[in-house]
Amino acid sequence: MSDASDQSVREDAPAQDQPEAKKAKLSPVTKLVLLVIVVVLLVLGILWFIHHQTVGKYLQSTDDATIAADAVVVAPKVSGYVEQVLVIDNQDVKAGDPLVRIDPRDYRAKAEQAQAQIAQATATTENARAGIAEQYAAIDQARAQLAAARAKAAHDAAEVARYTPLAASGAETRQQLAQLQIAAKQSSADARAQAAALVAQERRITSIRAQVRQGEAQAQGARAQLSAANVDVGATILRAAINGRVGDKTVTLGQFAQAGTRLMSLVPLDKIYVTANFKETQLALMRAGQPATIEVDALGGTELHGHVESVSPGTGGQFSLLPPQNATGNFTKIVQRVPIRIAIEATPAARRLLVPGLSVTVTVNTIAAKGELDHIRDQEKQREKARPRG
Repeated sequence: MSDASDQSVREDAPAQDQPEAKKAKLSPVTKLVLLVIVVVLLVLGILWFIHHQTVGKYLQSTDDATIAADAVVVAPKVSGYVEQVLVIDNQDVKAGDPLVRIDPRDYRAKAEQAQAQIAQATATTENARAGIAEQYAAIDQARAQLAAARAKAAHDAAEVARYTPLAASGAETRQQLAQLQIAAKQSSADARAQAAALVAQERRITSIRAQVRQGEAQAQGARAQLSAANVDVGATILRAAINGRVGDKTVTLGQFAQAGTRLMSLVPLDKIYVTANFKETQLALMRAGQPATIEVDALGGTELHGHVESVSPGTGGQFSLLPPQNATGNFTKIVQRVPIRIAIEATPAARRLLVPGLSVTVTVNTIAAKGELDHIRDQEKQREKARPRG
């Protein structure tokens, strides 16, 4: 009885294993699908490898990048109370537009004072010139008087010479001769006095001319003061130096604006650019002029085009307030970043949506310089071979 039951069990066992064997086997369709998937993945892997070797490894990206602009700080040249604020926050202005007006009364008073000094110096100069004309008339009169005195002295001397032999012979009295001699001495003294007066009058001309030059110099100095005062008067109106948008405005009506104090900034939105801080390990093939794509977070990931404009002459740390000093003994080597300036090539509509400070992701295609590293290595090898062996 037991043998019969065991036999029946052994006969039933193959019947139960047959479905499981059928389940374990893959159908031809499944095998074909799996084969296609494997082939597709293999092809995609090969294509990815080819793309990486030809293009991908030359694409250098960084998300440490922001939009920037060379903003102009608006600060007054002169100090004074703010009389008018002619712009509002975020207003677009053009070069030459008035922004702020400072009370100009003090500076106008200085200009008027300089104008009065010019008038005074001019009057002094004209008075001195008039004195020169009068002095020339006095010199002419002195010359005439000197000529008359010399003529009289010559006449008196001649009379003395004529009367001397007559007095010696007794034809004329000695008293008459003595009177003539006294008169000759007096006329000679008068001639010398007139000559000295003429010299003094001529020297007076030099003095008056010096007064004229002094007056002209004073007038010139007053004109310079007037010019400086007019510049200060003009500086009481602060004008936009560039086309841009008003930002960070801190000036208010009635406040005292100190010279050199920032009142607002002008951001030239038509001249924005990107500052991308690439790692030093990404710069081997990066050159000016290489194309770049710019993905702007604020535009929903919209990609803009640009190109590398310039490379900073140092890492960001070198231009910081406290640059690193590796010679202090606590040096830790870390990857440095170098600022790269990227010019944006975008339409005016896109530029209007971009403002400094926005985060972007920059990718630079460096494939144009792919052979430069090999060239540098070859040059170094040639230099090493040419180096003399000691």
